[in-house]
Amino acid sequence: MLEILQTMPPDSFERISQRILRESGFVTVEVRGKSGDGGIDGIGVLRINPLSFQVFFQCKRYKGTVSAGVIRDFRGAMVGRTDKGLLITMGRFTPDATREATRDGVPPIDLIDGDQLCNILKDLGLGMTTETVEEVRVHAEIFRDN
Repeated sequence: MLEILQTMPPDSFERISQRILRESGFVTVEVRGKSGDGGIDGIGVLRINPLSFQVFFQCKRYKGTVSAGVIRDFRGAMVGRTDKGLLITMGRFTPDATREATRDGVPPIDLIDGDQLCNILKDLGLGMTTETVEEVRVHAEIFRDN
């Protein structure tokens, strides 16, 4: 699945991220990923009655690792505009990036790496299906005369 995702153009990856968020309970999701987007690829509203949260998201089509600097840059684009962020990548987050995302005293940023992304797509049934196969084995020895 990751190989297929990595062949997607950036705007397609942003749109599949938009769909994931909609399917995950966001009431509105707007993709803004264009030149001059200020580091924000999209904005969504997650409603958990009676509350709602505005969430800025950013999509990174990295095959390798996402560093703490990327997290800091994204947070800088968010500051004063929202209190919650989500960064989605096809790659992985460095340990420093993971620590930076949840550092005390700053708006938290949730992280979705490539493995989690594939699991979310599977769970939502977006672009893949799962099939459970039942295997029956007959143990003939219990049916023989003793």
